[in-house]
Amino acid sequence: MKKLYIKTYGCQMNVYDSARMADLLAPLGYRPVDEPDGADMVILNTCHIREKATDKVYSKLGKLRRMKAERAEAGEKMLVAVAGCVAQAEGAEIMSREPAVDLVVGPQSYHRLPEMIARLARGAGHVLETDFPAEDKFDHLPEEQATSGPAAFLTIQEGCDKFCTFCVVPYTRGAEYSRPVVQIEAEARKLAGQGVREITLLGQNVNAYSGAGPDGSAWNLAQLIRQLARVPGVARLRYTTSHPRDMDESLIAAHRDVEVLMPYLHLPVQSGSDRILKAMNRGHTRDEYLRLVERVRESRPDIALSSDFIVGFPGESDDDFQATMDLAREVGFAGAYSFKYSARPGTPAAAATKHVAESVKDERLQALQALLIERQAAFNKSCAGRTFSVLFEKPGRKPGQAIGRSPYLQSVHVDGAAPLIGRECEVKIASALPNSLQGVLVNAATAAQEVLAH
Repeated sequence: MKKLYIKTYGCQMNVYDSARMADLLAPLGYRPVDEPDGADMVILNTCHIREKATDKVYSKLGKLRRMKAERAEAGEKMLVAVAGCVAQAEGAEIMSREPAVDLVVGPQSYHRLPEMIARLARGAGHVLETDFPAEDKFDHLPEEQATSGPAAFLTIQEGCDKFCTFCVVPYTRGAEYSRPVVQIEAEARKLAGQGVREITLLGQNVNAYSGAGPDGSAWNLAQLIRQLARVPGVARLRYTTSHPRDMDESLIAAHRDVEVLMPYLHLPVQSGSDRILKAMNRGHTRDEYLRLVERVRESRPDIALSSDFIVGFPGESDDDFQATMDLAREVGFAGAYSFKYSARPGTPAAAATKHVAESVKDERLQALQALLIERQAAFNKSCAGRTFSVLFEKPGRKPGQAIGRSPYLQSVHVDGAAPLIGRECEVKIASALPNSLQGVLVNAATAAQEVLAH
């Protein structure tokens, strides 16, 4: 067997893509390993959202160049591939800048990896594939896929047509494309048959999903969720990442009606200022976002929300930033991701003239993150004393301990639960930390008997 090392950067969709690349290469004799040392092939599956992510890729390529040269001196061969969004955006530059790279493949073309490796073997030199054949990719992926636990990702939609002025996704992932319902359901059934209990539906703009339904009409995300909720073995459904403009009433109703749809919604807002939201081309106002949050909470009172924020967008004033702080306080997010604005080449915002000083960005980010961390800790603390259904996913650090996920995506540490990995059990939350929960099994004896019975 040949050794395959894949380094994944960025979003959950890249995690899904990395797993499918491993599935594609398995018939060629490649098996995944945890380190690049001794690997016959290394794939960097890249992210282009922020500048630092791109810098990390080129730094890693420098190390791989030296590693590849050492392997060559020993008479051994290492293939180096760059995949993902950096590959799509900077494919030709990567080839010229880093001669150690053999393959460059965009996120819509990685199904061609076996063919690309064959072309290399025939002495074709460097191979570059950065087309946008989304339909071809999903049609050519292996039906079987490796799973490593009771939770899995499932890509249902790719690309974005929103063209937020700060974002490269429309240029690196292409236009919105939704997979057919039948194809998605078949993949969900296979995952469930392999022991997967929780499926997270993925898309750059997942609630814009509009795939062909079994009846030939276009189905939305709410219809798809209701269909997947009937798949035997699927106990939990999630989806990410959403856009407020596509959060329609049918999807809000699905949160109310579908029991297996977890009460956790990631709904990026980016800014609390109408002026900045307009400059970002978000297509919604502050009040529209707040009214949407209100409707979601009316439909599902126990739901928790998370979000994304960008501070220091070009032209952001102190008042604009204060509006973001006020919105974060008003909504009370259970979790959030926040970043300093990073100009991405080719996006409209990169050409703006009123850029915010880095020192100001730093101050604003620290202030916002302090608030978000405070709100997350408060939400976690409110969970103490409650009983949740927890899906155990992996061993903990302590002997016999297992770590699972609550319905709100919190890590839950439970002693004596190691035999329950892969199962969903009732857990009473004993205490809360800022980033995790500690719990005890509600009925340890019954849980142990169920394990023995299976």
